[in-house]
Amino acid sequence: MSIDRRSLLAGLGLAGLGHAARAQVQPVWPTQIIRLVVPFTPGGSTDLLARLIANRLERTIPGKGFVIENRPGAGGMIAASQVAKSDPDGHTLMMGHIGTLAFNPALYPNVPYDPVKDFQPVALVAMVPNILVINPSLPANSFQEFVAYAKANPGKLNYSSGGQGSAAHIAGAYLAHRAGFEAIHVPYRGTAPSVTDLVAGSVQFTLTGGPAVLPLAAAGQLRALGVASSERTSFAPQLPTIAESGLPGFEAVQWYGIVAPAHTPAAIVERLNREINALLDQPEFVAALDRDGAIARRETPEGFGRLIASEGTLWRDIITRASIKGGG
Repeated sequence: MSIDRRSLLAGLGLAGLGHAARAQVQPVWPTQIIRLVVPFTPGGSTDLLARLIANRLERTIPGKGFVIENRPGAGGMIAASQVAKSDPDGHTLMMGHIGTLAFNPALYPNVPYDPVKDFQPVALVAMVPNILVINPSLPANSFQEFVAYAKANPGKLNYSSGGQGSAAHIAGAYLAHRAGFEAIHVPYRGTAPSVTDLVAGSVQFTLTGGPAVLPLAAAGQLRALGVASSERTSFAPQLPTIAESGLPGFEAVQWYGIVAPAHTPAAIVERLNREINALLDQPEFVAALDRDGAIARRETPEGFGRLIASEGTLWRDIITRASIKGGG
């Protein structure tokens, strides 16, 4: 069967126009500084990981660069609600966290955003197992000794966190509930001040991400007793898991990833996901995460979205059963 030459050329011309049209609708990005919002104060795990990511992405995404914006308050809800309402143009991102995206809807009755509907997952970055650390003045050198002391001194132990409803708050309350002891929660305005007071002895323990406490434990300013992951970690292999130390099945692992406002163009999301996953394939970058107590985890935007949804369901059940309250 022969094809008319004029028809063929016309068809090719239309095809070329189609390709040109598709090229024109691709978003030009970035055209301004990309703001990576951190819903907590500087110095905590979320902030440290955000700065590590932004520093590397500036080298691979040409443009105006990245700026970190710390917007603490209300367990991350202030920042999250602002980001959710931002223009979905790829210039406003947030370092998503288990607290803002999984805990808050179970803790508070009127969360001003929906973690699933109001955000576009971009890329999972890391899992950060919580580390149980105590002030060295406490007479305990193991998890078993710590629990025995806590049970023998009901209500005399205080534990710090980066704020009401924060990951350390939930993890500490969950630990006390599972181990069967009483402890008083002392919230701070951020992880850094909560750890500073732990070193000073104003509080006795915390269960928080490794980046904020492992260097202090190595220096002898804190004593690490266990890791709240299902297996021992590569960055602290000497630390037993809390599960193997007498609390079978106990796990409290934080996770971090980049999210954008819902309806951010797919091309921008795919570009960011590709660049971040490329970082997670670099041994030097993985080693940097490892030094900070973080485990690199790559995922597609869709896979990260499924994690956010499933973790919200899991922790809602745990928070309800442990009677953990966001306001106290």
